[in-house]
Amino acid sequence: MGWQYHKSIKVGPFRINLSRHGVSHSFGNRRFHVSTTPDGRRHVSVRLPGGFHVGKTFGGRRYHGHY
Repeated sequence: MGWQYHKSIKVGPFRINLSRHGVSHSFGNRRFHVSTTPDGRRHVSVRLPGGFHVGKTFGGRRYHGHY
C-alpha cells in the first residue's frame, strides 16, 4: 500500500496543486480550463452547452517509469 498526498490552494483565478508527484497549477472557469501537470504536460478543456466536453493534452512526459 503506497502513500498519497494532495493539497490544493486557490489564489485568485489560479489553483496550485501539491501532490506526491510534484506541483501543478491550473486556471479557468467552468467553461474553459487550462492545467499544467507536474511532468510538464498541458491540458486544455472546454465545456459546451448541452453537456459536450472537449479536451486536448499537449506535450510529452519528461520521465518514464513508475513511482
